[in-house]
Amino acid sequence: MTESRFMRDWYVPVEILTLRSWLVVSFIVHLLLLTVEVLRDDSVSLLLGFIVCILFATLRASLPKIHDQGKRNISLALSALIIGIGIFRLVSSSLSVFDIWMHAWTIIPSSISLWWLSSRAVTVWTSNKLSTSAIEFGLLRNFETIKKHEKFSTHLILIHFVFITVIPLIWIIDIAFSPGNALGGEIGDSFSTEHFSKILEGDSFWIWFVNSLIVSIGTSLLGLTIAIPAGYAFSRYKFTGRDVSMFAFLLVQMFPGIIILVPYFLVMKTLGLLNTHLGLILAYCVTALPLCVWMLKGFFDTIPRELEEAATLDGCNQFQVFTKVVLPLSKPAIAVTALFSFLAAWNEFLLALTFNTSNDMYTLPVGLASLISSTGQAWGDFAAASLLVSLPVALLFLFFQKFLIEGLSAGGVKG
Repeated sequence: MTESRFMRDWYVPVEILTLRSWLVVSFIVHLLLLTVEVLRDDSVSLLLGFIVCILFATLRASLPKIHDQGKRNISLALSALIIGIGIFRLVSSSLSVFDIWMHAWTIIPSSISLWWLSSRAVTVWTSNKLSTSAIEFGLLRNFETIKKHEKFSTHLILIHFVFITVIPLIWIIDIAFSPGNALGGEIGDSFSTEHFSKILEGDSFWIWFVNSLIVSIGTSLLGLTIAIPAGYAFSRYKFTGRDVSMFAFLLVQMFPGIIILVPYFLVMKTLGLLNTHLGLILAYCVTALPLCVWMLKGFFDTIPRELEEAATLDGCNQFQVFTKVVLPLSKPAIAVTALFSFLAAWNEFLLALTFNTSNDMYTLPVGLASLISSTGQAWGDFAAASLLVSLPVALLFLFFQKFLIEGLSAGGVKG
């Protein structure tokens, strides 16, 4: 009898356990969505959103307990009410992708709540007909189902994070393929390639593209030429000032680039390197070098010294050991470092804006910014150019995907 009472007090259907967590998540999400309604300045939607938040909190508080049929009925009624409000808000909205996603957070959790609260397991649990055999079956069912619910919850959270990440990209694509330069509008309501034609047929974009390509490739090559021997020296040799130098590299990274912007400008002006590719390459190399050295040193530390000793015994000198043993093994780390250096130079804006005053020397970030001026905003052209600028980066990531995984994992894991 004591064992039966213990099982009765301990057993809770997996549906109730999951709802206790998910209704809290839904309440938090709706609180965040209220900020969207505030920004939209729609008093009716704001009021309905506030009511939905209260209803979700009430639903979470009124979830039934064992032998509590009354609270189950209240929870069912609240779930149905939330579904009704969600459908009303969806139908009365503009049916944009964001609105559909936002109202799905109202309709789907409340629908799942209505479904699970109506299930046989919860119905029996809240009634007075809960037998010992039903409890045993319920515990076994919990054990078999809880993993599926956790997996479903995890995937649902990840899907929403992906959706939040993809929304800006969808918006940019829609603006790029829409006629005119309007920033708003319905997604997918019209289609046009006029912005891509304008960008690709103009001379300015290709000038900016070539400038960015020269500067980015030059930064990667010069940075690797310095960082590879420096990283190897820090990894393999003990010399005076080694630890101080490594700390100095880290110390440089602590300060924002804008602090050294004025000294950079004065140095470049004195050397006559303003409005030149070389000036930007040198500035970017100085900025990216500490990170490159640290990344390569971390990878060189993972290469067994025994390989170099074996090569030395076979008659190789130090330069041959480095070029024929160490460098081939370091291809993943070198690829990752080169990619990071390339991307840093490709996306950098502030130094390029400061050192280049001529339109013929603009890089892509500065050129894109010039499309948005105080006299007019060419949002369609800006969106189309942004997509075109992103294509080389996406292709590089696809090409270097294997090296990225190997380089990042090998540099951070020590056996």
